[in-house]
Amino acid sequence: MYQILVADAINAEGLEPLLGLEEAEIIEKKTDDPEVRLEDIDALLVRSATKVTEALLNQMPRLKIIARAGVGVDNIDVPAATKKGIIVINAPDGNTISTAEHTFAMMASLMRNIPQAHSSVKNLEWKRNAFIGTELYGKRLGIVGMGRIGSEIAKRAKVFGMNVNVFDPFLTKERAAKLGVESSTLDELLGGADIITVHTPLTPETKGIINEEALKKTKKGIYLLNCARGGIIDEQDLAKYVANGHVGGVALDVFEAEPPGEHPLLKYDNVIVTPHLGASTKEAQLNVATQVAKEVRSFFEGKPVSSSINLPAISNDVYEKIQPFYQISKQIGHILSQCVKEGVHELSVTYSGSVTDLETTYLTKAMLSGFFKNRIDVNVNEVNALLTAKERGITVGEKISTDAFGYDNCIAVTAKGEESAFTVRGTFIDHYGPRIVYLNGFNIDFLPEGNLLYIQHMDRPGVIGHVGQILGDQGINIATMQVGRKKAGGEAIMVLAFDKPLSEAELTSLEKLDEIVSINPIIL
Repeated sequence: MYQILVADAINAEGLEPLLGLEEAEIIEKKTDDPEVRLEDIDALLVRSATKVTEALLNQMPRLKIIARAGVGVDNIDVPAATKKGIIVINAPDGNTISTAEHTFAMMASLMRNIPQAHSSVKNLEWKRNAFIGTELYGKRLGIVGMGRIGSEIAKRAKVFGMNVNVFDPFLTKERAAKLGVESSTLDELLGGADIITVHTPLTPETKGIINEEALKKTKKGIYLLNCARGGIIDEQDLAKYVANGHVGGVALDVFEAEPPGEHPLLKYDNVIVTPHLGASTKEAQLNVATQVAKEVRSFFEGKPVSSSINLPAISNDVYEKIQPFYQISKQIGHILSQCVKEGVHELSVTYSGSVTDLETTYLTKAMLSGFFKNRIDVNVNEVNALLTAKERGITVGEKISTDAFGYDNCIAVTAKGEESAFTVRGTFIDHYGPRIVYLNGFNIDFLPEGNLLYIQHMDRPGVIGHVGQILGDQGINIATMQVGRKKAGGEAIMVLAFDKPLSEAELTSLEKLDEIVSINPIIL
């Protein structure tokens, strides 16, 4: 008898797929309820209230799957679950329409002063001239991030007669044309938009992407919305620009800290807010509950799950053989994603040597999960990697070669964009672990982990010394350094490892060197 613990309030109708699961008992209680025998639980369903910590997992030795009825998994210790062989699933697209509609409702309310007018009339006032609004028709909407929700926003904006500009470094021209939007640089979007809405995941790269420097580039009277993740817009910088009158209005459904407390933005009449309601519709709650319930049922019936956050369950024997190549495949994908700063329409993988004896399709999916990490606004894993690539118009190819470039095994991946191509080769060496041995035309050898800096430069005497001196003057310790070149005096590269990421100021100091061609931080 499987015991399924529903620890948070989840739509009852959405749980119906579990009722058809034979030999299953559904328990709707909190994890700290004294009547719950945690050691007997096989599946755990939660929303955001229950914190699934490593300590909790240690009390649940039979637990096989955790289902989050929602998009984020911030309340689940995924690494701890993975280590214990527990699959973690979520509902990545269950609230797409709900969030898109809420964003558009916030946009219309902001432009027409609806919340302010509502409060005025409720106070027995009738001040029509005080709430003259602005039409959406003909306005230029800037969307930062073109994932599922951004795409739905664009569709609705087009119907309203708006012009849509999108900033997404990974949006191809073909997909932009298909969606009827104009791809822009961030600066172009900031300078041209009448309204800006953000729909990216919250990553180190996107945290504070709309900050004081960005706000300086916007039109006076700009309207800003954040119904994605708190922290994408720097709230303190935004408050300054609301105070000085540069920003015409703000709509926020999310805050960096929730609830926000006595937040400086809350005192302004042209700032409208909601308490994180993007996914709060009956339909969305039903959708996410139904989606995870179906996934849990499929898992216990021995069928594959399609929304796994971590590794799917495989036998120990297969896991031990494939794990080293799984890790290097994922790292190659992540490196490629951070080195290619444009939309990619093709990813081709070539396997050679002993790795060809394994299930290479699984490794290709691992590479894709690494490639899409922090690149799009949904979680990608080995189950949905190929579908995700297809949805974004990326062709994925796989082939076997007899040339392992002198290694026992080799995995080479080439990403082709609209303007260029980039190739990374990696290998796994017993007693040495994973190694990157080739970066876009240069032979090199480095360990793919930690905080790396990939520098392209001209092979001139003293370049390496200048780099070391600049970093040393700033008290920055270089953990390791690897170099490569094509010929003496020509193009060259170096890959440096640090204990922590370099700041923008530290990177800028290196970019000023005449011999430096480009600098690219890589975080693994």
